[in-house]
Formats: sequence, C-alpha cells, structure tokens
Amino acid sequence: MHTDRERCVRAVQSKDARFDGWFFTAVLTTRIYCRPSCPVVPPKPENMTFYPSAAACQQAGFRACKRCRPDTSPGSPEWNQRADLVARAMRLIADGVVDRDGVPGLAARLGYSTRQIERQLLAELGAGPLALARAQRAQTARLLIETTVLPMAEIAFAAGFSSIRTFNDTVREVFALSPSDLRARLPKRNAPAAPGALTLRLPFRAPLNPDNLFGHLAATAVPGVEEWRDGAYRRTLRLPYGHGIVTLAPEPDHIACRLTLSDVRDLPVAISRCRRMLDLDADPVAIDDQLRTDPLLAPLVDKAPGRRVPRTVDEAEFAVRAVLGQQVSTAAARTHASRLVTAHGDPIDDTEGGLTHLFPTPEALAALDPDSLAMPRTRRTTFTTLVRQLADGTVHLGPESDWPEVRAQLLALPGFGPWTVDVIAMRALGDPDAFLPTDLGIRRAARELGLPFTPAALTARAAAWRPWRAYAVQYLWATDSHPINFLPV
Repeated sequence: MHTDRERCVRAVQSKDARFDGWFFTAVLTTRIYCRPSCPVVPPKPENMTFYPSAAACQQAGFRACKRCRPDTSPGSPEWNQRADLVARAMRLIADGVVDRDGVPGLAARLGYSTRQIERQLLAELGAGPLALARAQRAQTARLLIETTVLPMAEIAFAAGFSSIRTFNDTVREVFALSPSDLRARLPKRNAPAAPGALTLRLPFRAPLNPDNLFGHLAATAVPGVEEWRDGAYRRTLRLPYGHGIVTLAPEPDHIACRLTLSDVRDLPVAISRCRRMLDLDADPVAIDDQLRTDPLLAPLVDKAPGRRVPRTVDEAEFAVRAVLGQQVSTAAARTHASRLVTAHGDPIDDTEGGLTHLFPTPEALAALDPDSLAMPRTRRTTFTTLVRQLADGTVHLGPESDWPEVRAQLLALPGFGPWTVDVIAMRALGDPDAFLPTDLGIRRAARELGLPFTPAALTARAAAWRPWRAYAVQYLWATDSHPINFLPV
C-alpha cells in the first residue's frame, strides 16, 4: 500500500487508525516516522514519504515518534493472509528464528537461498531479514524497559542483542533516547509479584468481537493446559528457551496480557504467538465489507461485526486435538486430550490458577502405547500416524508452512478428510480462506439463512466471500447456541 501515495496521504490526514501497521509515514523535515493515526498535526504532503515497515524507516535514518509510538501499532495483516515466501519469512522473523538461528537458519526453514530471501524482502519491505529482526529487538527492548524493573544488561540479552553496546546504540538510534532515559520517563513501579511476570497491552484494529474468539478458546479448553478464570483465558506455552503461562482478557481498546516466563528471552515469541492465536493483526473492516456484499450474510455481520478466527499457539498441538475431536462432542474431545496431557505432558507450577502441564510434544505422543488410547481402531490409526509423522518431520506444521503443500500431506494420511484438513488450515495454519462446507453447524446455519446447504452449492455461493471464507465460518457458527459463541460468565 505504501506505493499508493494519494491513498496514504488521505489516511494520514484523516488519522485513520485502520491503516496502522499497513505503512509508516516518514517526515522529511523532522526525520521522524509515525503511524498513520499519529495525533499531531499532519505534515505537509510534500514532506511525507512512506515505507512498508518500521525497519525500512530506521534504515533510512528516521527515528520513532514519541507521541504515537509506531513500534506498538498492530502488525500488518498481509503476513497472516498470504502464503508466499515473504509472508512466511515475516511470520518466522516474528517467531524469533533470525535471533536464534540467524539468516541461514531462516533460509533453511523456508527452503530458499539467503540471497533470494534478502532480495524479496528488500523489494517488498525495504529491509532485509537482519534489519527486520533488529527492529523487532528494539521493540522488545522498549517493552521490557517500560514494563519491568530488570537491569539493562538483562534486558539487552533478553531482547536478543549480542552485546550491551549494540543494545544501547540501537535504542538511541531508534527512539532518540537512551535506555535509562526511556525508563526515567515512566512513573516508578514496583517489582512484579511473580518472577518473570510481565503485564502489557496487545493492540488490535477495531472492531473486535470477543464472544466467539474467547468463547471458542474457553469452551474447548483442555484441563491442565487451558482454563477460563476471573474473566480471562489462561494457558501454558511451550517456548524455545523454556515455558510460560499467559493470561489474556478482552478490553474495549486492547487485549490485557500477563505473561509469566521461565526465560524472559521468550517474550517476543510469546507475544507473537498470542497475537496470532487471537488473530489480532486482522483488518476487520476489509473482511466485513467483503462479507456484507452477500445480502444473506450481511445481517450477521451487522449484528456483531469484527469476529476473529480463534487460532492456536502450537500448530502441531492443534492438529492432534483436531484428530481427537473427530466425530465426538466437544466435551469428549476435551476428555481425550486431558488424559494425554496428564499421562504425557510436562508438569509445570502455576501459582495463580489451575494449570498443571504443557501439552505433550509429538515425540512424546509417538512413543505411547496405541492400545492405551480409548478410541475406535480407525481413529487410533489416524492419531498414531499423525504424531509419528509430526515427530519425524515428514509433516511439519509451523509459521512457515506452505498451505497447499501441507493440505496435500494431511489428505494423504489415513482418516484425514476435507473437514479435518480445513479445520487445521483455518485454525493452525491461519489460512483466512479455509472453508468447511460439510460441517453440520455450517449447513444448519445456511439452511436457516436461506443459503444453499449442500456442500457443492454452498461452496459455489461462498466463492463471493473469498478470500475471507474462514471469517464467514465464524459468522455462520455464531447463529447456534453452542458455548463456543459466548463469553463464559
């Protein structure tokens, strides 16, 4: 979008928050870059130039605005609605792969050369993978400086910097303040009650309807791994350097997030996965406008706009749970998953609630005795085949997954039909166009609304909803009285 100068200027002059994260405005006279909704008086159009990423602004010598704090804007929705190389690379960078494995590790995960990845990122984002990772480190550093009482040396390494000098130089360059000056601007705060506990706000583009989002996560919560407590969704997280517990509660203009981490280096990855699980980088206005073009779907959208697709923090975990949920009720699926968690999950301590385990890894599940599974023989074969192939890497589910390739791999497994594959594509892989025409709830809703309700006819009608059919699924499911559609009391 940053190449459409006229459209960008209009967005800045109207302070349109919907475009925050889509592009950044750099002011030539002040050498500052802002989000489109910056509250200051907009600069003259001839003094504006536009960049597709904060990293590109920083590489061009601009520093972040102290008023609108562009580093805290929602992420671009582009990276969660596309499956090309650039989008997959951006999802991996957000997941901390460059900080842990370097650019060669990023290239290996994507199956391309480092030169090709750098060339494509530079062409589309104006910055290479190292610059993009550096911008993310700066954002993480600022978050730790402002929300914790950690010493600066610990913050530097927790944010992914290789040295304290690099940390100091980067913070000064990006924010025009030293790390100590950034902290001095804030009121004094006491140390958190729990070691490693961090409290922050996750921004999103309005509107956001929390009912089906948190309702789905709470209604399908696996005991020991997830729970709904005191108006918030809580779950355990398996992270690269350790584990964590996150508490997420919907607020009118943000998601309140409390993270307790065994290793604070996992902060950027934990934030990225929570944002992805809650679909916080979506553009609800664009999605809802497209779905409203269908006169039979429009009333559902108008009644409760801003529905998101509830996703996951662990793609392999969700695939396992999707198999456990085949042809059984939500309660039965939770029971099956809870037994696996108790028997094969890694135990953790939770001082604030009732969480007890991390969800088992594919490796742990591949080693179990199939006869111990209380399920029909055919589904037992489906389960054991899936976990074995996840464990040995034959099937890999992750932020970098190629959606068509993974679909083909899953369909080749015994017991995997279109419904299971599309549920995994929608909620684990994040495909915004995944569709479930054979789902009983979808067919029932279609019949009640006067839409075609046979799978073939409904698929043909849904072609007009593309590329947002996964969001149409949420609106159709919402016509039912199932607990997934309501915030728990």
